[in-house]
Amino acid sequence: MTKQASGSHSFGGLSRRSLLQSTAALLSIPIVAEATSAWAQEKLAGTGEIVAFSWGGSFTDSVRRYVYEPFTKATGIKVVDVVADLAEPQIKAMHTAGRIDWDFTYVSPMKYPELHEAGMFAPVDYSLWDQESLEGTPAHKRLQDAIVLDQVGMVLAYDLRAFPKGGPQNWADFWDVKRFPGPRGLFGSTGKTNIQFALLAAGVAHKDIWPLTDEKLDRAFEKLNEIKPYITKWWAAGGEAPQLLINREYAMSSIYDGRAVAAVRQGVPIKFAWDGAVMGWDYAAILKGGPNTANAQKLVAFLNRARIAAGWTQATNYPGPNANQLKYLPADLIPQVSVNPENASKVLVEDTAWLVAKRPDGKTNADHMQERWTAWRAN
Repeated sequence: MTKQASGSHSFGGLSRRSLLQSTAALLSIPIVAEATSAWAQEKLAGTGEIVAFSWGGSFTDSVRRYVYEPFTKATGIKVVDVVADLAEPQIKAMHTAGRIDWDFTYVSPMKYPELHEAGMFAPVDYSLWDQESLEGTPAHKRLQDAIVLDQVGMVLAYDLRAFPKGGPQNWADFWDVKRFPGPRGLFGSTGKTNIQFALLAAGVAHKDIWPLTDEKLDRAFEKLNEIKPYITKWWAAGGEAPQLLINREYAMSSIYDGRAVAAVRQGVPIKFAWDGAVMGWDYAAILKGGPNTANAQKLVAFLNRARIAAGWTQATNYPGPNANQLKYLPADLIPQVSVNPENASKVLVEDTAWLVAKRPDGKTNADHMQERWTAWRAN
């Protein structure tokens, strides 16, 4: 689940709102959490409100239904939404002005280090978390002043009608145009996911992908040269890949995992593979100096409870990191989500620290890689 051109999502080039809102609208799965039970009330009851940033549209509608309304019912604390494509510019403006109007926000991992170093976030009160949340959420996804909100993967999907006996299962297969013929698609706006896919196709082991040295970039672009003639369209918006698969304009394509899950659950004839998926995530944080910090701490604790995490996953298709939610998800959904340990063992996790690190020329590694990608696409 990160974000390059727009700075708004792990894979960049489109806003987080455009990535998620239509996916959330596709689902009609009942909530699994009963928010009035005692486990939600013991430490989290309160009064007043929380001002919470969100990406808007059907994404916010779904989160309100599956998380915020149950939270209010369980705790008595109201959640007030503020909506925008990007939170970080407004967080900086509030910090500069010395007036913090929000309590809770989503944050891009690419932007988090700068805001963290400036002291804009309050430490997370993990004493409010129940044992099921702490045990189910890996320690590296529970930072001092932020938590992983959701996980977003780019996976390989294929049209079952094109490959009724079984399609490509990894990126080496995607590059094998003889065994698996047909038109292909890749995300075109930013290059870093495709660069990783190319290295996997070239035989680089998962553990050796990062850091993306100049030598590895050279190798990736050589491999990308091989597949470029077979990419019939470079997709940009999150909804394009599933639609082009449905229309049979693609036989296979990279696709956001949440889009793929939504399509499969609607009966669309596609399958997708987790081997070599690229995983990023978004953070959630509590703004230091916000008007309702104590209430925001309770919301963070609530949304990471396993039952509520399962509700978030069913609402958005992009799960939070609490693996204990698997106990509360529908059986047919468990094999499809990234929080499933079997799927998680097959993915590549982006090295955000390397991406934001500066090169000798003052550019970040991410910017350098994107410049190379843009130049390669233009040729």
